Amino acid sequence: MCPARNKGGACVVSYMVKGKKKFSVKFNTVTSCISTAMVLILLGSATFFLMLANNFGKELRSNFTVEVLLDDKIKEQERTSLEAKLALLPYVDSVHYISKEEGSAELAKALDGGPQEFLGYNPIPAEFELFLKSDFANEDSLLRYVPDLYNQSHVVDVIYPKDALSFIDRVIPRVGLVLLSVAVLLAFISFSLIHNTMRMSIYAHRLSIRTMKLVGARWSYIRRPFLFRAACIGLFAAIFADFLLSIGIYAMLNLDTYMSTLITSDVIYCTLGIGVVCGLTLTVVCAYVSVNKFLKMSAAEMFLK
Repeated sequence: MCPARNKGGACVVSYMVKGKKKFSVKFNTVTSCISTAMVLILLGSATFFLMLANNFGKELRSNFTVEVLLDDKIKEQERTSLEAKLALLPYVDSVHYISKEEGSAELAKALDGGPQEFLGYNPIPAEFELFLKSDFANEDSLLRYVPDLYNQSHVVDVIYPKDALSFIDRVIPRVGLVLLSVAVLLAFISFSLIHNTMRMSIYAHRLSIRTMKLVGARWSYIRRPFLFRAACIGLFAAIFADFLLSIGIYAMLNLDTYMSTLITSDVIYCTLGIGVVCGLTLTVVCAYVSVNKFLKMSAAEMFLK
């Protein structure tokens, strides 16, 4: 107990030292939490844009259609049978029939006047529009399946955008590879930054670790509070990072209605989920590695480092 006559003396100084130490510990925890959250935001953003690019590629492929042109001799029953047969093909997502009249009306609307006005007859054939599944909307698959379409009865021609598909087949995999490489690089950087954050946080307690070793405490007992503290830092950092990422996703959804077709629930769950998983896993693993490093140090190494 501090005597009253020592006001402003040694006892008060000891209180000030303890107060500064307590403030320093809290400040280190807050800075560790903020720096970890920034890293998780970076990792979550990379995951978000990687999945967004993947959905964009699928959206482009799903919008490609194969036009199956029919001859004028096809009967209604044969058309219905052929439509049902085409709908069962493994690479077809849906089938849309366009009659001669509908095709002529669409062309007349586009050209501000139909060909029937000056030809005297309707040259536009009836056709089926085949909407492809995204996994089959590539040049190699169509080169394999288009000959089967030509062999169908009453099919006179098959038209599909070869140049556009060839361009997408070249560009989309390269863009995906670049984004994947960036995501892997950011994951490595994230691990390094979180590891350094945890190591510097534990470095401030190296003397406490040394003291507990001297009194015979087990390593698991020494590690426990550091791992718990790291898990708390990771959890709060993940919550803060997910909060900021949610604001960004919400802003993008309100910015353009087309984004709602690309930002699916899977994209949102993966973006926010990776923050929680990496926040908890990386901080605990890095804390475990850092504590073990200090536990294996001798007294001379601990004071020199």
